[in-house]
This record gives sequence, structure tokens and C-alpha cells, in this order.
Amino acid sequence: MKRILAWLEARLSLRDTVGPMLMHPIPRGVAGPMGWWYVLGSASMTLLLIQVLSGIGLALVYVPTADHAYESLVFLNYQQPLGWFLRSLHYWSGSAMVCMVVVHMTQVFLHAAFKYPRELNWLTGVLLLFFTLGMAFTGQVLRWDADAYWGVGVGASMAGRVPGLGPYLVDLLLGGPLIGSDTLSRFFALHVFIIPGLLLTFLAAHLWLVLKRGISEPPVPGKIVDPRTYQEEYEKELKKDGVPFFGEALLKDALFSSLTVVVIVVLAAIAGPKGPGALPEPALLGANPKPDWPFWWLFALLSLSPPGAETFIILALPVVLIGALLLVPFVSNRGERAPSRRPAAVLSVIVIATVIAVLTYQGATEPWSPVMGAWSGDAVPESLIQASTPLQLQGALVFQNKQCRNCHALQGIGGRRGPDLTRVGIRLTRDQLIDQVSNGTPGGGNMPAYGKQIKPAEMSGLVDFLVSLRPPGQKPARPAAIAQP
Repeated sequence: MKRILAWLEARLSLRDTVGPMLMHPIPRGVAGPMGWWYVLGSASMTLLLIQVLSGIGLALVYVPTADHAYESLVFLNYQQPLGWFLRSLHYWSGSAMVCMVVVHMTQVFLHAAFKYPRELNWLTGVLLLFFTLGMAFTGQVLRWDADAYWGVGVGASMAGRVPGLGPYLVDLLLGGPLIGSDTLSRFFALHVFIIPGLLLTFLAAHLWLVLKRGISEPPVPGKIVDPRTYQEEYEKELKKDGVPFFGEALLKDALFSSLTVVVIVVLAAIAGPKGPGALPEPALLGANPKPDWPFWWLFALLSLSPPGAETFIILALPVVLIGALLLVPFVSNRGERAPSRRPAAVLSVIVIATVIAVLTYQGATEPWSPVMGAWSGDAVPESLIQASTPLQLQGALVFQNKQCRNCHALQGIGGRRGPDLTRVGIRLTRDQLIDQVSNGTPGGGNMPAYGKQIKPAEMSGLVDFLVSLRPPGQKPARPAAIAQP
């Protein structure tokens, strides 16, 4: 073994190249308990390595054409030995990489590690974040199911709103006027060649900057960053109290990355791969496309916003967000780094995280979308019909068979597009219920008009059933008293 290593050393000079990288000095605090804050970047790179290796395996079987892509994924799931596990590993490592990169950037922001002289570290990190999200979006398209097909359509529609360049961007994205093999071929090239190439290039630049500018020391309250003196003080501290990266710091990176890999492997084995879902059939009227989880917050924001705000959200909001991230190191590149001395930074993280979490939850639950299987999968609760009259029982059947459960819940079970109707009998009178069912929400709102779809006898039974939906002993709603002149 020594002779082999000596042979390699004589030809590769590894000791002169890799050695200085492993032995470069870092602040002692990074090797201590605070060092666990610094393991997120290494874990992100480990997940990227899993993505690359599993992606190579998938590319050996995947066929990037519109007529064979779906079947090749089904083949991987059910026929290729361990194909399902490879797909699962690729999906869950990609999802974990998105989380890890976001958490890593949040930690860098809270510790103000973007300040002088590490502004370029932050800028390359922002680009790596967007390349990671680009990998997530293009990866969803390669599943080539209904969500992927209509997701591309939504993306093309958003690109088409760009003034002047819209038609050219749509043609560039789709490869023609229609979504088809040319579209899938372009997204395959983006996912397998272009975005990974950019990601690896900027990752190399990011690591080079880390080596050249050094790892930022753990923040200490009262210790400020002054561009005139910081570099000299940093180098003096390294000479006095620095430790090699090859030691406690590398051990922490290795332990955390190993734990991350174990979690991903277990999750992949238990949860299985993502999709493919329904066939990418353009004529499928029941399709309810939905992006993957990293974009649920944007999905919810667009769905819950008024139509007049869509153009601003699609065109202006991304520019504002990207611009704000890129300006961070230039707006504040000196001063305190400790989070306890930067309440505005901590508050901004809390607010942004809360907003994204709420929107992500809304995107996951989709309260604005019907639950298409609720009418057939969820029976009317017995407690609501135990004391019902024959007419009310007939109304309960109408309520079920007309698929009202898709949008309205009973005792919390069913759709959430409309209000829960468990106590509707004390909120609306008989006449108000007839008007609501017949004419829908005024102004073309959330509920359509069903007057022409329901016969008079069915309407009578349905309304009688709805009036009965109230707590025991509670009187039904009464019309508001007319004020006397």
C-alpha cells in the first residue's frame, strides 16, 4: 500500500494540492460546539453527490420522449430490480437538498457570515439555491404525468406574460407551439446537463472562495466587522489560535453527512418513489395539477390572490426577491454579527419563515380545490340523519349523489372549498338556502349555480336536509326582522 501511495504521489502530487486544503487553518470555535452550525454545507454537497450518482443510474433506463417517458418510469417502479428504490433515493435526496440549502443560507444570514470579506460567498450561494430549485422543477417535469404536463403549461403561461419577450420565451421553453417530445427533451437537457453543470461550476467557485476567504468565526456579541481591520485581525487569530480543518471540524461534517445519508436511505425505502401519477392526457378534464412541495407556497399565493395581482406576483415578485437576496451583503457588510444584536434580521427570518410555512400548508391542503372522491368515499355521518324524516333522508341522498361533499364538509369530513355545513341550519333560512343552491355565489364567485341541475322535488328534499343540520334543540335560522318606518 505504501508503494502504491508513493507511486500515486510521485505522479499526482496529492500532498501538495489536497494537503493544504485539508490542513488549512480555521477558527477554533468552528471545531468546538458551535461547529455544528457549520455542517450544513457539507451535507448539501453529500446530497448533491447522491443526486448525481442516482441520476446516472436512472438515465440508463429513462427514455426522454413523450410516448415512452411515462412507461419507462413505470418499468423502473415495477420491473427493473431496485428501480423503485433508485427513483425514491433520487427524489428524497433532492427534497432534502432543497431543505438543507435553505437552512444553510438561513444560518449564514443569521450569523451574518455574508459580511466583509465574504460577499461573493453569499452571491454564489444565492445562485446555488436557485439552481437547486431549478433542479426540483425540471425533475418534476421529467415524471411526465398529469402534474408535470400541466405544470409545464402553467410555467409557459407565466413566461408568456413577460412583455415583448413572452412569445419567444414560450417557444424556447416548449420547443414549439405544443407540449410534446421537444418540450420533454429540453427539460431533460436542463435537468441532466445544463443546470447540473452550472451548479457544479458555481459550487467549485463557492468552495474556492471559502478556502481563500476562510470560514467565518462564530459570532460574538460586541465583536464587530470593520473592513479596514477585519482581515488583519482574522489572520492574527488564525495564527494564534487556529486549528486544522482536518480534525474536529471534518469529523463533525462526516458524522452529520453520514447521519443525513442514513435518514435519506431509510426514508426512501419506507416512503417509496414519487409518482408517476395520472397519465399526461390533455383531454383529461378532471386533472388537478399541483407542483412539488418546494413550490407549494407560490402555488398557494397565486391561487389565493385576486386575479389582478397575478401579473405582479409572476413578473415583479421574483425580481424583488432575487434582488433583495443579492443586495444583502452590500446593504450590510459591516457591524455586529451576533443574532442577539441584530433583532431586525431575526424578525425578518421569523416573518418570512411563517409566511412561507402558512402558504406551504395552504398549498398542501388546497382548500380552494374540490375533493373529487369525497362524495363517494365519505358517508353522511349517522348522527346527522338519525332523527331525519323521509324527506330529509331523500335530501341527504341528493346531497351525496350530487357530489356536494366534494366542496362542503360534514363534521369536518369532505371538501373545504366551501364552508362546513354541519350547522348551516342555524346560519341560513330555507329561502336563503334555495337561493344559494339555485343561483350560486353572486358575481360568479366560488359556488356555481345548480338551479338547472336539480329538480324541484330534489331541491325540496335537499333544503329540508340542510335546514335540519343544526345542534339538537336549536331552532332553525329565521329571516331578519324588517325595520318599521
